[in-house]
Amino acid sequence: MSQAWRWIVTQTRDSKPFFFTFATVCGVVPGVIGYFVMQLTSSGTPELEAKLRQNARPDSLMMGRVNRERLGEFLGELQRKEDTNDRYVAALKGETLTRNPYVRIQPVSKPADAEVSNQKEVNKVQK
Repeated sequence: MSQAWRWIVTQTRDSKPFFFTFATVCGVVPGVIGYFVMQLTSSGTPELEAKLRQNARPDSLMMGRVNRERLGEFLGELQRKEDTNDRYVAALKGETLTRNPYVRIQPVSKPADAEVSNQKEVNKVQK
C-alpha cells in the first residue's frame, strides 16, 4: 500500500493531467455514488411520510410548528419589503427579536451583558 501511495504522490507532483484526473476521481466518483445510494434508499411514498408524521415525538412536532411560524414571519417581512437588517444587527449583538412589533429587540440574558461589560473593562485596562 505504501508503494502505491508513493507512486500516486510522485505522479501527481510530476504530471498536471494526472493530478487533475486524480482530483476529479477523488471528488466526483464519491459524489456520484452517494447520489445514487440516496436515490435508491429514499422512499418518497406519501403513506410512509404520513406514518412517520403520525408517530412523531411531541418535541419534533413543536419544533416543526415553530420553524414554520418563523419562516412564515420572515417570508411575510420579505413580501412586505420590510427592513430586516435589525435582525442581523441584533444577532451580532447577541440579542434576539421579539414577536411584539413595538419592541423588536430584547437582550437574550444577563450573563451575556456581564461578559460584554467585562470585555470592555479589559479593553480599558489594556489601553
